[in-house]
Amino acid sequence: MTARPRTRLDRVRASVGIAQLALQQIEDDLSADDVDGPELAAILRELQEDIDVPGGLIPALAQVVSTAARRAEQIEPDRDGDASCPLHEAAALLTDNAGQRLNWAARPLDPQGDPE
Repeated sequence: MTARPRTRLDRVRASVGIAQLALQQIEDDLSADDVDGPELAAILRELQEDIDVPGGLIPALAQVVSTAARRAEQIEPDRDGDASCPLHEAAALLTDNAGQRLNWAARPLDPQGDPE
């Protein structure tokens, strides 16, 4: 019996599964009884901008959605933006709204940790 080659969708599904496991670990850590304000603020900031790796979770997710938007621009019928515009908007919402709100939430939890 020969194994069928993995398709692009199979790889995406596997990657999403890995990401879900990682996010579940983050959620478990956030649910711990001993998480205090400064630690919660640090976790929120990490989701927005990882200091060890360029970007963070939210910017990385926005980048994936932006890449999908650019691809949609190339393949959508009539190039009318019916597919790409909502994707570009979703990426902007992630970056501008979600990311900024994480920063706003982190500030009162740990004002000393607020990046200058």
